[in-house]
Amino acid sequence: MVKASVNCSSLHSPSEFRFLQIWCYFCVGFLSWASVSVAQVAVTTETHEMVRVLVTYHSLTGSTEKMAMGVVEGAKSVPGTEVTVKRVGDVTAEELFESDALIVGSPVYWSNMSGEVKTFFDNWQFKFGVFPEFKMQNKVGAAFATGGQVSSGKEVTMLTILAAMLGNKMIIVSEGGAFGASATTEGHSPGIDRQELTDAQTLGKRVAEVAWMIKRGTSESIKE
Repeated sequence: MVKASVNCSSLHSPSEFRFLQIWCYFCVGFLSWASVSVAQVAVTTETHEMVRVLVTYHSLTGSTEKMAMGVVEGAKSVPGTEVTVKRVGDVTAEELFESDALIVGSPVYWSNMSGEVKTFFDNWQFKFGVFPEFKMQNKVGAAFATGGQVSSGKEVTMLTILAAMLGNKMIIVSEGGAFGASATTEGHSPGIDRQELTDAQTLGKRVAEVAWMIKRGTSESIKE
């Protein structure tokens, strides 16, 4: 702490005294600003690490794609989250293994995930070599699905997606429903309605939040 003393008797006029007051206020203000700026830089340096969320899906009519965009929006609402969105056939091994969280969406085909999504999971080993190192271990996983009817297999579809993730030792979360976010795209509510889109956003947000919890916890464990 720096102390300063001023001999006020040496000041010859009120204007000089007033100038000194203004100068002191300026110095104090500048030092306060500088200390805050340094603290902000320190915080930025400590929190520069990002959480990477990969959202991937198969969509033929556009309904699952619209849900995917809702998931993306929700994940992006969490500060410090980087989101990549791609169709399942376009995902690379690098994108998959560098992600901290994976959210997979599928339409219901005969009460199950689509063939394209199944092929995506099969490629984890056949093309990407996920085993025997279990390269997806401890990453966060979640699912969403769309189906034409209320009881058309959406829960089964999400469960098969989650089962593939569990087999790879991923950490599963849900939101928007018991097993993830889903939408009924035919009947009285064709397409994706507001509530279904909100469920997708909520799922994306929770996945990003949990991914951050795990990443921070892992970082603290490494420090210890």
